[in-house]
Amino acid sequence: MKKFEEKTIKTEKIYDGKVVHLQVDEVTLPNGKTAKRELIKHPGAVAVIPITKDNKIVFVKQYRKPLEKSILEIPAGKLEVGEEPIVTAKRELEEETGYSTSELSFVTSFYTSPGFADELMYIYITDQLEPLKGTVTGDDDEFIEVVELTLDEAKQYVEEERIHDAKTNYAVLYLHALGRV
Repeated sequence: MKKFEEKTIKTEKIYDGKVVHLQVDEVTLPNGKTAKRELIKHPGAVAVIPITKDNKIVFVKQYRKPLEKSILEIPAGKLEVGEEPIVTAKRELEEETGYSTSELSFVTSFYTSPGFADELMYIYITDQLEPLKGTVTGDDDEFIEVVELTLDEAKQYVEEERIHDAKTNYAVLYLHALGRV
């Protein structure tokens, strides 16, 4: 047994939703005691750092019900079953921003909330954006506004907590560290 491993004794499925599945696991701790763990199972997600030809970062503004407010984010979406992350990235970029690209570069991946969820987020970047021809049709339940900002404006938004989610903060810090935009 690994030093800190928790062995699952029993799993109780609580909820199977469209996006997440909730389960409660009873585990044996390294000291032999037992505990319960509430776990969210998630198929994974992808986000894109899109940069226009005039060096602006493309964000989307949308209402987030858990926060009860709208926030500015980089385009992102859930992986579909069996879908490669780069395919999801291109689809979400098109659906949410009205831009397409033939070049996406992988930046990194990370777990969003490892204390209770297994969601793995993949981040891509592109500076080869082309406007789509025609009307963009996204998800029926998504209402999105596209916002383009310079890196300095985005950093100001982070300071003001107008950009306030992990993936988007990461994107702004990444671009700042690289001196990209």
